[in-house]
Amino acid sequence: MTLKHQLHFKLYKPFGMLSQLASNEERQIRSKRFLSELHEFPEGTMPVGRLDEKSEGLLLMTTDGKLSDTINRKGIEKEYYAQLDGDISPKAIEILATGVEIGFEGIRYTTKPCTVQKINFKPSLPAPDKRIRLARHRPNSWISIVITEGKFRQVRKMTAAVGFPTLRLVRVRIGALILDDLGPEEVVSIEKINLE
Repeated sequence: MTLKHQLHFKLYKPFGMLSQLASNEERQIRSKRFLSELHEFPEGTMPVGRLDEKSEGLLLMTTDGKLSDTINRKGIEKEYYAQLDGDISPKAIEILATGVEIGFEGIRYTTKPCTVQKINFKPSLPAPDKRIRLARHRPNSWISIVITEGKFRQVRKMTAAVGFPTLRLVRVRIGALILDDLGPEEVVSIEKINLE
């Protein structure tokens, strides 16, 4: 019996695209964008974790179901750069880092402790999508936030809970896998996944 050679890809999921290859819903097919338009992925390829439609950045695709399960269950670090509405305070950063209460599937949930730092420079990222409403007349700030869980829209809910809603959210790292200089919609094949 020969072992199946697993295939892996990393890509920059752009703003406004769903983290799935296709949809069976007629309404979605007509109005939404899917990962299948970026690359001809082999049969059995799946996204590992998701980024919501309005979030962007690093997405890992694989044919290896065990790898997907490992990343989702083992508390692998995921780092995001979040551009916030307002100049975030040290107190708000401290609260984020220790855990905040957010709503998840109709219940209140307290997030696990995480690493949060204010970024005092503009991150080197592609220009934001024109549909992102960046406040022109208010200050905004950037943070790096590293979490080991991934509830639906978690980072957005966390920053909103401390009074600094997320305007733009970009995932830059999963474990040791980094976004590098990938641009929106770019897909590259990778030989080996190093998570630690």
